[in-house]
Amino acid sequence: MRIEQLTYAIGAELTGIELADAIHDDGLLAEIRAALLKYRVLFLRDQGMSRSEHVGFAQRFGDLEDHPVAGNDPEYPGLVRVYRTPEQPNDRYENSWHSDTTWREAPQFGAVLRCVECPPVGGDTMWANMVLAYEKLPDHVKAEIADLRARHSIEATFGAVMPIEKRLALKAQYPDAEHPVVRTHAETGEKILYVNAFTTHFTNFHTPSRVRYGQDANPGAADLLRYLVSQAAIPEYQVRWRWKPNSVAIWDNSATQHYAVMDYPPSHRKMERAGIIGSKPY
Repeated sequence: MRIEQLTYAIGAELTGIELADAIHDDGLLAEIRAALLKYRVLFLRDQGMSRSEHVGFAQRFGDLEDHPVAGNDPEYPGLVRVYRTPEQPNDRYENSWHSDTTWREAPQFGAVLRCVECPPVGGDTMWANMVLAYEKLPDHVKAEIADLRARHSIEATFGAVMPIEKRLALKAQYPDAEHPVVRTHAETGEKILYVNAFTTHFTNFHTPSRVRYGQDANPGAADLLRYLVSQAAIPEYQVRWRWKPNSVAIWDNSATQHYAVMDYPPSHRKMERAGIIGSKPY
């Protein structure tokens, strides 16, 4: 296996291997996992693996989960079909900086995304290193957010376009999750800035140390959250990947955010993602 680092901040391309071989090769899997923890997101070209092999490889990292809103493959549980067509002009869930499923109590550890069909140009995906984003925050901001917690919501995102009855039913099934604003990586111990497009508000901001009068609470909290969410958009923390059919990306969902660029209508873009169940953030 050969590794080519793509940017200073994040990302590496792997060559000389077939991911399907790692289903039965413990040594190769260990190399891939070590590279994932180091580079946050890994890219590979020309991976002719089947759906069964896609699922089998991802399951080597842990159990997989379906998505309550996105299209799931009926034959392969845990494989989500992210299919975008010209007939979906308003389907724009991916073009915001986010970590997948932070609205769950235990968000995804990571994901394996395979390109089935892509536009001749456009439709790239970007990833941002949120460990680096935290490290580069000013010290006074780190002190301000050290003990903050925040809510993450599927109702306010995927549910926003639903009729109210369906939206409330979705929230009842998946209540808003509360996570630390600065989480600790379960394997490396690194601190991670952990707010994104699914984050609606802080839950413990309104304290005497932060708020002089009640009217301080809303603008103070909203401005701080907006600032923190904006950190993913800093180019120095990012890598951008141009898709081709049978290209694959593997990413550490706890330490990164990603953004799928919606610049390709009227073309098709068909991706398949295996999401790996993670642990409760702390």
